[in-house]
Amino acid sequence: MDQLLNDFSPGLFFMQAIILLILIVLMRKFAWKPILDSLQTREDGIKDALDAAQNAKLELENLQADNEKLLQEARIERETLLKDARDIKTKMIEDAKDEAETQANKMIEQAQAAIESEKKSAMVELKKQVADLSLEIAEKMMRKELSSNDKQLELVETMLSEKSLN
Repeated sequence: MDQLLNDFSPGLFFMQAIILLILIVLMRKFAWKPILDSLQTREDGIKDALDAAQNAKLELENLQADNEKLLQEARIERETLLKDARDIKTKMIEDAKDEAETQANKMIEQAQAAIESEKKSAMVELKKQVADLSLEIAEKMMRKELSSNDKQLELVETMLSEKSLN
């Protein structure tokens, strides 16, 4: 240490101090400042990336919640549509049954009316045939009985006497 003090030169010391100061100023201006700026830029970029990642995570959670909500709404709507479809199907079947029953009853009534009409016309036809047969029989009997003049006079007198009694 004594030797260092003996070799000490104040001029050299001041020159080295000035060179060190100039070097520190140059380093600060040309090296530290850009390095610190790039570090700050990198730190800001990382911070922005972390914020963006956090925002993306929140947005993803919101999207998943929205998707779940939409899925639940879709399920509810599907169930509602299926229920409505079942109700419509049941109503259509009931309407078709009612319509078929109405048509069947109408056809039965028409058939019964047709049968009744046919029955009446058959009765009328039968009565007409019976009347015709009765007249034919009566005519034949009258011809047979009235074949002689005596029998004709006797019949006329009998009818007149019955007529006067009434």
